Amino acid sequence: MFILNALGDALAAAGSMGWEILWPLILGFTLSGIIQAVVRTDQITKLMRDDSPRAISVATGLGALSSSCSYAAVALARALFRKGASLSSAMAFEVASTNLVVELGLILAFVMGWQFTVAEFVGGPIMIILIALGFRLWMRGKILDAAREQADKGLAGSMEGHAAMDMSVQGDQGFWRRLFSKPGLTSVSQYFVMDWASVLRDIIIGLLIAGAFDAWVPKAWLQAVFFEGHPTLAFLIDPLIGPLLAMVSFVCSVGNVPLAAVLWNGGISFGGVISFIFADLIIIPIIVIYRKYYGWKAALRITGIYGAMVLAGYAVELLFTPLGLVPTNRHLSVATSSISWNYTTWLNIVFLLIAAVLLVVFIRSGSWSMLRMMGGTDDNDSGQKQGAHHH
Repeated sequence: MFILNALGDALAAAGSMGWEILWPLILGFTLSGIIQAVVRTDQITKLMRDDSPRAISVATGLGALSSSCSYAAVALARALFRKGASLSSAMAFEVASTNLVVELGLILAFVMGWQFTVAEFVGGPIMIILIALGFRLWMRGKILDAAREQADKGLAGSMEGHAAMDMSVQGDQGFWRRLFSKPGLTSVSQYFVMDWASVLRDIIIGLLIAGAFDAWVPKAWLQAVFFEGHPTLAFLIDPLIGPLLAMVSFVCSVGNVPLAAVLWNGGISFGGVISFIFADLIIIPIIVIYRKYYGWKAALRITGIYGAMVLAGYAVELLFTPLGLVPTNRHLSVATSSISWNYTTWLNIVFLLIAAVLLVVFIRSGSWSMLRMMGGTDDNDSGQKQGAHHH
């Protein structure tokens, strides 16, 4: 009986968190779909050939405009690298496309408060600059050549098919004309459904982990682990713990937010929670994909250079503390006790209708087969074929 009750509590917490974040998620994916449908990536790749500040900025901007599933971001970054982008630019793109995207900012604002959204958009660029510098120092010569050689083998990781599809609208009309044309709406629906399909598993796992944490882990334990009540120790140690927790939770950036809120309620420092959210690109399954894409030596360096997350966590806290921007509310209502008629419910209904319309457009345009291609395949020939028609 006890076990059933405990499971019930965790599932109830996960369910109510899911209800809380539903409409910002749908809004974020709709905006992301619109941006991807009308922004053409092929012209922009030409500007990413080196690791100059301009190339890194272009890569960051392009990443922030793209989708937010960590696996697709990692696959897209390799596609850019194979098409001639520098590895630093490809990585800047990858970090931006999971950490500087609309949907993450929206969910952080609604679940945790606007200060966390600001911290994400301040810390993200700091992290990208640090990664670019790290790559300049440690990723060159033989290691870089070996990484390129391995990348060109085209071994499939996860979400390869998703990364290989370019569904943006061609033609020279203005933004709105292209968006509201039939191909425009179809394209938005395709990005919307594909992005959902690629992160749904992560979001559900993230909610279940956060629900279990919320229901089962006593707050006093978390406060002990995060040195709550010892601000200096917490400042120094929590940004180191954050990414380690992310590594073993296996969840993408958007799916991480409910757990981030639970950790924040449990007393993790501001810098710690930011480095936790940023660490979605060094979860264990993704490190395995780096090895497949770039070889062991490069994979270890990529993972190591992501120490930039820890430094970004420190930087954000050092910047935000004197400005009085570090929130003090440690009682975020991530898991509400019941679903009631409030603005969340009304917004969820409106956005579920929008999602339903996009799903109908997706199905009626005959795009269902794209979902089957999305995961890509794991044998070498198809990897080669896919490599051949990367957008």
